Amino acid sequence: MEIANRRVGTIHFTLKDEHGQQITTTHGHDPLVYIHGTSAIVRGLEQALEGRSAGDRFEVTIPPEHGFGPRHPELVQSLPRSTFTGEGEPAVGRKLEAQTARGPLQVVVTAVEGDAITVDGNNPLAGRPFVAEVEVVDVRLATPDELQFGLR
Repeated sequence: MEIANRRVGTIHFTLKDEHGQQITTTHGHDPLVYIHGTSAIVRGLEQALEGRSAGDRFEVTIPPEHGFGPRHPELVQSLPRSTFTGEGEPAVGRKLEAQTARGPLQVVVTAVEGDAITVDGNNPLAGRPFVAEVEVVDVRLATPDELQFGLR
């Protein structure tokens, strides 16, 4: 069976940046299970998976416009340390949840200088291409419940 809209794909993947540095992998963990055609994964990867079958292995380079989109400079902000209400001290690399007018946003502390904390709400791969090494583990029909309510 081939991956197509409304089918459940199970994949293992490793993502690498444009310099070949590994960013994340499912190997050693549970594979990713998703319903194809629902925008559950980035568009470029979904397009590359179309028509693939269990056992297929491939590598694809995903450009920013089909991956995590452009960087948004407005998501990088320098804030007074007094706005930090979390436990412990803010440190570079620490992930925080910021409250915005559009709801919660996960940000990463990118600098701590004196009384200022710089945070970035962009995905680390925003504005950058990445390489996906993919193995299709399984493809199956989605159940009516999965199509109505999503995967659980």
